[in-house]
Formats: sequence, structure tokens, C-alpha cells
Amino acid sequence: MSGLPTTKPIRPLEVPVPVASRPRRLVGGILVAALVAACGAGGPTQTPSATSAPASTSPSETAPASTSPASDAPSSVASAPTSSGPSASPVALTVGLGYIPNVQFAPFYLADESGAYEQAGLHVTLQNKIDPDLVTLLGQGGVDIGLSDGTSVIPAVSQGIPVVYTSTIYGDFPSVLVTTSSTGITKAADLKGKKIGIPGRYGSSWIMLQALLQSANLTPDDVTIVEFPDFSQVAGLQQGRVDAATGFSNNEPIQLQNAGVTPVVLTVDDIVPLPGPGLVTGTATLQSKRDALAAFTKVTLDAMTEITADPQKGIDATFKAVPDLAADAGLQRQILDATIAAWKNDRTNGALGSIDKPGWQASVDFMTSLGLVPNKVTVDQLVDASLLP
Repeated sequence: MSGLPTTKPIRPLEVPVPVASRPRRLVGGILVAALVAACGAGGPTQTPSATSAPASTSPSETAPASTSPASDAPSSVASAPTSSGPSASPVALTVGLGYIPNVQFAPFYLADESGAYEQAGLHVTLQNKIDPDLVTLLGQGGVDIGLSDGTSVIPAVSQGIPVVYTSTIYGDFPSVLVTTSSTGITKAADLKGKKIGIPGRYGSSWIMLQALLQSANLTPDDVTIVEFPDFSQVAGLQQGRVDAATGFSNNEPIQLQNAGVTPVVLTVDDIVPLPGPGLVTGTATLQSKRDALAAFTKVTLDAMTEITADPQKGIDATFKAVPDLAADAGLQRQILDATIAAWKNDRTNGALGSIDKPGWQASVDFMTSLGLVPNKVTVDQLVDASLLP
């Protein structure tokens, strides 16, 4: 069987940890955490061979690490101007996107390339960092706003890191369980006694898997968990080493399909409405740059709407920002189409960006039952919809 195509989708945060390293600045103002640096966060560093699948690089699976409350925001953040009107000087915003530049960041690229951020009175720097940095940096004010997994925000706030989720980007939780038609697995109950591949017992995939199992009155003890620390669980699925593997709706199913394998995907959205990746900022930054953050949010959501109506705009903007991706335009379009599908919450049918507070409460309750929320938190501590247009 042929190897899977190499893809580099978004990897939003799993667990906030202290700052580990600083990425290098590259051409175009985009900061890239190279895959070599990603190894320090538990990410892969090697190009997959023809006989193995590339590591999962969709919404992230960063190995857990200890967390601590973030320090006070730097004085440069506290003194930043809050006006983003056309007559004021542009307000600088550093935007953390997570991992390497990819087509799934198309709305940010389109808003930047079109000059929409600039027209809104913003000077935006798009930045990519390895996962362990971002939540802590947001809490410290070192990054103004970033894309982070909602299931990372809950334990972070519970442990005193001063961040808040302000806008939904992925309305449908992107973490999924993928298998093939040959296994006979079509529902959660079919997982009993099966081997399931996962990077480790942490992060959004581990939370998702427990929810799937619980929906069928199963626990992890009813299956065999096979850990793939190098994120090669889909290769394990192809090789028959496991019966199913965790992944992301805009990555692993596409990889399997392109390799000539019919994927079967189990999702968690109808079981527990876990919050997907969205825009997150530090509480101090929210106060000091509220107007600029609101303008940024509106422009970004407008770009998402444009791309939903005409995906080619997202493809064109991505190829301008990351020319290397144009080498496989067909694959990039598949990834973008799957990403667009995940932006809309099919359960609530809310507008792009809207925050499903009842879903967040259900998520807090579920994660608390798993022992992942050490200190009680309320939804109002976790989310703030005041930046939405």
C-alpha cells in the first residue's frame, strides 16, 4: 500500500505549559517553529518513508507538561493603544497560529494579503510557535491573540492562567476516531475489544476517545490502547497494528482516501459538544487592546465567510503566503474544504464565531468527571463573546 500524502494541517493547543523556546523569523513576517523544534514538544521531525504514514499534524497532540499561572503582562502590552480607528496609528497585534504555516490558516492569510487588517487600523504579525508556548504566552501578553483548542483553555484557566476564549473557529470538534471499512467498526459499541492507536493518554484526542467509549457504556479498559508517541497511529492502522486510530477530520480521513483506503469516521459532536479551536487572548490584553481585538475578530470572520462562499480565495491567499504549498494544489483544496466544513457548528447552526455556552458547560462537566479540571471554573471565566461583531 502506498504511503500517505504529507500534510501539515493546523495543530491547536492541547495543554498549556511554560515557554520552552522561541521560533525563528522568516520572510514575510511569519514566524515558523521548524519541525526540528517541534520535536521538543513531542512532534515528529522526520519525513515519512514510502511505507509509513506521516505523523498526524492536524489540531494538536502535544505531550502534557506541568503548568503554572502566567506572570503579569509585559508593560508594552499594558501601555498599548486601544483605538483602531482610521485616524489613529495602527495597533500592533501579534497573532499566534500554532505550528507551521498551512492552508487551514487561509482566513488569516486572506485578511492579511487583501489589506483588510490594515484597513481596520491594525498592524498584524502572523506567528507560528510550537504548542507548549502559546497559552502561556497569551496569558503573559507576549502574544496578543491566538488559535487554541477549547479543551486546553479549560484546564489552563482552572490552574490560574489568565486567558479567555473569545471566538469559535472550529464549530465542530475536529478530533475524530478513524478506521477503515474492512474492520467492521461503524459505531462506538463496535470498539469493544479492539486495538486503538493514539499518541498518548492526553490532549483532545484522549478526551474525545473517552467520550466515544462512554457513549457505548465502555471504558478504556474495554479496549487495548496502543500509544504512538511519534504520531504514526494512522500508519499503524494501515499496517494492521491497530483497528482504529485517533486523528482529525481535516487530515487523517483525507490521507486515507488519497491512499486508496475507504475511511470510516466516528465523531464526538453528538455525544459531548467539546469546544473546538478558537481565538484566545490574555485577560490583560483583552482590556488593553479591546477595540483592536474586536476589529481583528470581525475581519477574520469576514474572511471566513468569503472563503466559505469562494474557497479559491483562500487557496490563492495561502499560496501567496506559503508558495511551497502550491506544489500539491489538489491536496490543499481537500484540506481546506474539510476545514471549511468544520467551521460551522451543525448542532447549533450558529453564526461563524458564535460561542456555544451550553456546550462549554457540558464540556466542563465532562472534563471534570475525568479529573482534568483541578479547580472549579465557570463558563463565564472561560469565554467572553464581547469581541464578536
